[in-house]
Amino acid sequence: MAGHNKWSKVKHIKARVDAIKGRVFSKCAHEIALAARAGGGDPAANARLRTAIDNAKAVSMPKDNIDRAIKKGTGELGGDAIQEVAYEGYGPAGIAFIIEMATDNLNRAAADMRSLFTKNSGAVATQGSVSYQFDRKGEIRIPANAITEEKLLETAIDAGADDVQSDEDEHVIHTAPNELGTVANALRSAGLTLTSEKHVSIAQNPSVVTDPVIARQILKLYDLLDDYPDTLNVFTNFEVADEILDQLAS
Repeated sequence: MAGHNKWSKVKHIKARVDAIKGRVFSKCAHEIALAARAGGGDPAANARLRTAIDNAKAVSMPKDNIDRAIKKGTGELGGDAIQEVAYEGYGPAGIAFIIEMATDNLNRAAADMRSLFTKNSGAVATQGSVSYQFDRKGEIRIPANAITEEKLLETAIDAGADDVQSDEDEHVIHTAPNELGTVANALRSAGLTLTSEKHVSIAQNPSVVTDPVIARQILKLYDLLDDYPDTLNVFTNFEVADEILDQLAS
């Protein structure tokens, strides 16, 4: 979601619930497999894989699941290869969505995306018709208690980061897309453990939703897209006004 507002805390709560339900295991497995496919199955030589494994361990994903995901990515298990794909679409009130997936069945995923958007007052869009409204960035997340904001800002900017945003739960570092690995490795060298390292799409002009009916529809679509088994990331340009979010939560 755009911004770093109260909805971020809603997402944190949702992530914890997802972990309990086991949904997050699927996303971790996809990310591990993709990382292993791209850079090999040795986490010592593959920073993306190392971070993906750390994320999986943080939600108590079993070691057997992690090992199986690595072998899936390196091709040791056979079967259809997992492919990365992005879909774009518009939801209620013209809200923009980008959904990044890892799937072994592109035809099924495309059909499911069309169905989800159509049934929820939206439509799948052509490639590029949504993404131009977003800036591509590298994003790194670190627990808030791992380092002070001041010290992190100094370390991250020296390493080439663009900015640092912090709240009571975590620090979020943004970089140019091609600087993500360099900054992440510099932070690791400083003794920090990263909870996430990935590319993200950040809305250039967030749309603040003030109608509770529209907000409920958009949040429902967001949840359906985010909960889809092959989804890795959902990016959108809406923010819910604080008073509306409080109203929906009550």
